[in-house]
Amino acid sequence: MSEKYTVSSIEDAKALEGVEVGVSDWVVVDQHRIDQFAEATGDHQWIHVDTERAAKELPDGKTIAHGYLTLSLIPAVTGDFVEMKNLARAINFGLNKVRFYTPVPVGARIRGRATVLQARSRAGALFLTSEVRLEVEDERKPACVAETLGMYFFNE
Repeated sequence: MSEKYTVSSIEDAKALEGVEVGVSDWVVVDQHRIDQFAEATGDHQWIHVDTERAAKELPDGKTIAHGYLTLSLIPAVTGDFVEMKNLARAINFGLNKVRFYTPVPVGARIRGRATVLQARSRAGALFLTSEVRLEVEDERKPACVAETLGMYFFNE
């Protein structure tokens, strides 16, 4: 990443509308991470956790990451794209749209790419809408594209 952006006000964020603010390093999605997610969520569907069955029945012979595991990696891969100065607190406000386009096979590397779509003032905070693309190394389509919503409260 060549430039690190700094935001200390709503005006700073508005200047980033339409700007790709970062591309993360690659993160490996290994079976341990998939198994931990299955344990945490209770989603033990065999396509995620049964490596022997996957070897026999899935097209690439590998388990695949849960879509929600992939989605949940957004904060980890995008967390240092923008430095928020004078920040009192940040709140995840949700998502407008999420699409899963290609599976993430065990052992694959993914990375995040984020673009600021809109910055507005809302309830005394910066209301930020961004598009995050989670790319799988050597795949044409992204694993996931999500429109994320966050609220950032600055110190007075």
